[in-house]
Amino acid sequence: MTELTIIGGGLAGSEAAWQAAQRGIKVKLYEMRPEVETGAHTGPHLAELVCSNSLGSDLADRAPGLLKSELRRMGSLLIDCASETAVPAGGALAVDRHEFAQLVTSRIEGHPNIAVIRKEVTSIPETPTIVASGPLTSTGLSEAIAELTGQDHLYFFDAISPIVALESINMEVAYRASRYDRGEQEEGDYINCPMTETEYNAFVDAMLEAKRIELKSFEQQLESGVKAGIHTFFEGCLPVEVIAQRGRETLAFGPLRPVGLVDPRTGKRPHAVVQLRQDNLAGTLYNLVGFQTNLKFPDQRRVFRMIPGLEEAEFVRYGQMHRNTFIFAPALLQPTLQFHNRADLFFAGQITGVEGYAGNIATGLLAGWNAARYLTGQTPIQLPGETMLGALSHYITHASAADFQPMKANFGLLPPLDGVGKGRRSKRRRMRKQMYAERAMSALEEFMNGLSD
Repeated sequence: MTELTIIGGGLAGSEAAWQAAQRGIKVKLYEMRPEVETGAHTGPHLAELVCSNSLGSDLADRAPGLLKSELRRMGSLLIDCASETAVPAGGALAVDRHEFAQLVTSRIEGHPNIAVIRKEVTSIPETPTIVASGPLTSTGLSEAIAELTGQDHLYFFDAISPIVALESINMEVAYRASRYDRGEQEEGDYINCPMTETEYNAFVDAMLEAKRIELKSFEQQLESGVKAGIHTFFEGCLPVEVIAQRGRETLAFGPLRPVGLVDPRTGKRPHAVVQLRQDNLAGTLYNLVGFQTNLKFPDQRRVFRMIPGLEEAEFVRYGQMHRNTFIFAPALLQPTLQFHNRADLFFAGQITGVEGYAGNIATGLLAGWNAARYLTGQTPIQLPGETMLGALSHYITHASAADFQPMKANFGLLPPLDGVGKGRRSKRRRMRKQMYAERAMSALEEFMNGLSD
């Protein structure tokens, strides 16, 4: 039977393994943990979520929600696992990260066509392979990829948010609510910590004065064979202290925006709100939404306890920084995710330049599906440009060198629509999103119906 090697047991690698195995391909899935740790993962399970526990909006007329709708139609294992381990998160799909990873691992290890091998891979095999090593690609494999691509390796620094214990949150100040009352729980899916203008300004001042962890230790991981192409943060996952540097009110218009929330103590909208989202099924742990950070641990404890309701917060996990790696996909990959001069080599996941959990899963699905088609003598597929996955694949393989950086699913990637009628701007925007979603699902359905697989 035809065999496929997959490097990396994260979201993309796990999804790719499942898709190929379901199509009769024997898969060897290599995952270096726990033999080699990353510095950001905490356990040995496949598909561990390192940063947030949310896969983004699950609403069909939102870009991340549309991508999930497409993935469900295409038979995604990981989206099914996410639905089975979901925790309340308003209109988003958030999971108990331990239960999710455990379920994915169980399903992958239980598949008769998949062999999970716990070993680091430091070279790219000359046999059919999918590289899905993720943003925390090891130094050895990074060097091999740099040698393969013939160009400087690109990378950016990324950050993860702190997690606190529910019992340590002062619910006399904090309160439950979802923006505009959108949520599964009657009292609200999020815990909200409201700030007055004075409290907000003091918090921003303290954050700007706080000490940060030096990044040199990460840079030293890059040995002589791998050079840094980008020394920057990804715009979609900025540390909260970096956002604060851009202007005093930047946080209030960003992750701390109070729109759609009312403080029950005053009956008014607060100046700013820090939201906490449930992180496990038991509902005992909550993460600070949008609070990726590189502050030193004592400073995190001191500064974040200035947030109303978190004065005595117990930090189960502090925020951390880690090095994320990605290739310059426009020069290296085809929309099928095949390497430009080697048809039996595929790349998937964040290393391709996609961002967001759903994007990683989606490229894993496409790479696994296409690898199976290649190995069985079929033509690899390119999804319609009207679909979110088709548009995302087109972006990462066609963007210009000046503009390329990791990209999440968004409606701006899709081909323009014709007129969307008259009415208020907000109504037209909602109509446009709905039309994008309907057009995408219609195009996907027509494509799937005409596909032999």
